[in-house]
Amino acid sequence: MLPILPSNLSILEMLSCKKLRIAFPFALLFLGILSLHGQGCILARSPEQTGLPTDQGGVLQPGHFQFTIGERHQFSYQHYVGDVYQEIRAQAHTEVQNRINLVTLNLTYQVTPRISVEIDAPWLFASRKSQSSPIEYQSSGFGDTIIGVNSWLFNPEHVSKGNASIGLGLYIPSGNDDVQNTTNTNTTGTGPATNVTAPVDYSVQPGTGGWGAVMQWMGYRRISHDLTLYTDGDYIAMQGGTNGVQRSATLSTTQPLNNYDAIADQYLLEAGLEFPIPQVRGLVVTVGPRWEGVPAYNLFPVSNDGFRRPGYAVSAGPGLEYVRNNNILNIGIDKALHRDRTGSYPDSVYNTHGDAAFAQYIWLASITHRF
Repeated sequence: MLPILPSNLSILEMLSCKKLRIAFPFALLFLGILSLHGQGCILARSPEQTGLPTDQGGVLQPGHFQFTIGERHQFSYQHYVGDVYQEIRAQAHTEVQNRINLVTLNLTYQVTPRISVEIDAPWLFASRKSQSSPIEYQSSGFGDTIIGVNSWLFNPEHVSKGNASIGLGLYIPSGNDDVQNTTNTNTTGTGPATNVTAPVDYSVQPGTGGWGAVMQWMGYRRISHDLTLYTDGDYIAMQGGTNGVQRSATLSTTQPLNNYDAIADQYLLEAGLEFPIPQVRGLVVTVGPRWEGVPAYNLFPVSNDGFRRPGYAVSAGPGLEYVRNNNILNIGIDKALHRDRTGSYPDSVYNTHGDAAFAQYIWLASITHRF
């Protein structure tokens, strides 16, 4: 993390790397941003999914591929300590602003009617700055990769009203977790430049620096001819500990547990209703909530040392899916309903409670081609 930046990025913005919205049959698309976490200073690397197998897209057939390009955009600037909005930051013009654009490529291959394999590779474009400073930090690059296997619990050829899938994947630290910027920290306008080179904040790093296990699931149930209930989610359990990247040019002697970035877990849960628009063939509407975040403690019993911004955001919004021939277009927007920057393990040790910047909206889009 850059030395002059306060520790208040949104948790979901980093998370995230990685998710699109309920994927086809066996495919659960990973839009997780690899080192970007979904709500701003938090993390956003969880996989996104793109369509239920109940609509015109149907179930991907054995021997076929589908290729998806997804985009996730969010602008995080509203600060929270716990679930309390820090309005004073806006009044004082000291908000830290994170802009995240995550482009994700996903390739899925249907092996059998029940089993599919996939690979998800993201590319991050991000920036971070404080309202009170002219300095802007930027990063871009290839993110962390996910490879996974998904399976329907029931053969989709034998069921029509409902099914569920589970998947396991490997989270590979292929992204750079130590992108550095050189900036002139003398912002007075007078005197010589004071150039400082340091890593950018972990919320805008393309990579996390750690390995992880991905657990994901999806289920749907047709409750009437034109209405389907769905749910999906994933949990990325990381190796824990720290990635060895210093948060500032100097090490703290008073809070040594925060000197290096933590390798933190992340998760996503979604649910909602899907219904077609009869007037437009191939057009489907979805609506429902999503809950994503970074826990304060990792699932695996490894060290929880290191700096992280744990917390979560609950949002909800509509989505559209349009199917034409072998192509599927998805767009969606979710508005935040509840945001909470929870306390981390170092916070509990030092009796502190940091803040995090969250986004008001999450914008999602993807286009899929099947062949």
